Amino acid sequence: MLVENHSLVNEFPEYRDTIHDMKMNNNHFSRLFHEYHDLDREVHRIEQGSEVSSDEYLETLKKKRLSLKDELYQMLKD
Repeated sequence: MLVENHSLVNEFPEYRDTIHDMKMNNNHFSRLFHEYHDLDREVHRIEQGSEVSSDEYLETLKKKRLSLKDELYQMLKD
């Protein structure tokens, strides 16, 4: 199964430098970034079959990841 790369830099390549700067200088952004990254890795492992979970749990993770991505994107734009 082909699993898409949803890393934040992959999702928003135009913000690559801003993402780096905010990770280094904004504690709130950094915390959310790491939470997003951890969720993305867990979703990736489930989608690859490395971990087993229910469809409901996977969908919950994806929704939380999307919510974090939206919040991070707003921070990047501001």
